[in-house]
Amino acid sequence: MKKASGPLRRKPLREAREPQSKGAVQAVDRALRILEVIAEAEAGMSLSEITERSGLSASTVHRILTTMEERRFVMFDAAESAWRIGRQAHSVGASFARRNNFIGAALPFLRALRDKTRETINLGIAEAGEVVILHQVESREIVRAITRPGGRIPMTSSGLGKAIMAHYATPDIGHIVKTFGLRRLTPKSIVRADDLFAALHRIRQDGYALDDEEANPGLRCVASAVFNSDGEPLCAISLSAPAARISDERFHRLGHIVAQVAVAITQSLGGIVPEHKDRESDAAALSG
Repeated sequence: MKKASGPLRRKPLREAREPQSKGAVQAVDRALRILEVIAEAEAGMSLSEITERSGLSASTVHRILTTMEERRFVMFDAAESAWRIGRQAHSVGASFARRNNFIGAALPFLRALRDKTRETINLGIAEAGEVVILHQVESREIVRAITRPGGRIPMTSSGLGKAIMAHYATPDIGHIVKTFGLRRLTPKSIVRADDLFAALHRIRQDGYALDDEEANPGLRCVASAVFNSDGEPLCAISLSAPAARISDERFHRLGHIVAQVAVAITQSLGGIVPEHKDRESDAAALSG
């Protein structure tokens, strides 16, 4: 999630290190890294900006951009001296969206939730320890939370991520914590495993997750998971708004509303909301 005051600013990509796995191809890794950088800027980026953000040399970036321009994955705007995402990249993204047709099925529910609460509604999936925003229905309020599809946030710091993680098997939660850590994005971020497991326990009991300025100062979110036919998390939906507009009482009231909508989406997709089984000593997963 992002602060209402402006777009999310990210540090240079941690993927700037060369690929570690034996099967990784350096040129492909670099090209994808550049695409990710350009995708973050709606207005496009200059060569120097892409070079700085990607951690690659200017000559390498220019060579890769030229190749991707020939394949229409990027395009160069001469008037603005900026590189932008090309139509072939959009075509690939559209193919992903078609395969994940639950987005279309969820849209009427998301729009209705936005209209009922007047706040921004998001839908995201889990990927490699992060939540990826696939769709957003913006609030019509002047001051509102905004994030672009494709935006990412650590699972452990977001309502969407915690709503999904709460329904993972204990070893899988432990694996995420061990692999990706518990990053402190704000003074309120969860940085201790015991606190994370306690939060996930509450989410299983309540049916919704809270993000109380854990990802961005001044932003509160409530989220709930959507399940597939096997009772496993398929995605999650969330409501986000400036903290000044969400009192403690409204925070939990919105949580119940979001949870009800998540159940409705689950049912519309033929999914099953699982029964919750409390787990003792979840944190032991980190010491095993």
